[in-house]
Amino acid sequence: MSTTICQVMGFLVASLGVGGSIMATAMDTWSTQDLYDNPVTAVFQYQGLWRSCVRQSSGFTECRPYFTILGLPAMFQAVRALMIVGIVLGILGLFVCIFALKCIRIGSMEDTAKANMTLTSGIMFIIAGLCAITGVSVFANMLVTNFWMSTTNMYQGMGMGMQNVQNRYTFGSALFVGWVAGGLALVGGIMMCLACKGLVPEESRYKAVSYNASGRNISYRTGPYKAGPGYEADPKARKGYEEAPRSEDGRRPYPSKYDYV
Repeated sequence: MSTTICQVMGFLVASLGVGGSIMATAMDTWSTQDLYDNPVTAVFQYQGLWRSCVRQSSGFTECRPYFTILGLPAMFQAVRALMIVGIVLGILGLFVCIFALKCIRIGSMEDTAKANMTLTSGIMFIIAGLCAITGVSVFANMLVTNFWMSTTNMYQGMGMGMQNVQNRYTFGSALFVGWVAGGLALVGGIMMCLACKGLVPEESRYKAVSYNASGRNISYRTGPYKAGPGYEADPKARKGYEEAPRSEDGRRPYPSKYDYV
């Protein structure tokens, strides 16, 4: 698979993942009322990240947003933050990836710059996918915990002779959309990182540079250095600078060149 095809496919897959994350965040069916014990009901409830809705048997639906922020559970707010961070990173990655596509030429942009931008967008897509998967998984864990706690309380009340009816919530369609969207964004980011290797120029193109001498070929032979006779010290001249030996009374037995100075 060529670099261009891998890059374009990664861009398309990541775009689907980012779009799915936006759709999942805006959906109101993160948790839906469990109808296992009461399949026939006049009111059906479901909740999202931003509002809770009630649908009656007549078809009338009423939704009410959450008017508080501090009153919501901390894990609920963490899920909101993870989804928003994933969406922001995904959108930024899409903008960077558009300019990094090999099939699009912008001025005199080199392949090295496109490779760096491709790697940056791939890392953004991977982080965005992980944020979406983590946020949806945290919300699913909250639903499972509340479901079993509600089930335990309901059966304990029935054992004590009290009729305790509690609404239990199960997985909504938005969770599955978020899981799929996060996986697509993750796969798209990995494909962009793989495409980055094909955009990096080979090192041999820059390091293996040969220089040819102009004109005819000239060969040089290396060997041990041998000094010419002009550089050798004259032993006779060196002897002239040596001081002649002196006798016991301090006189020289024969005149030296220093006596004539």
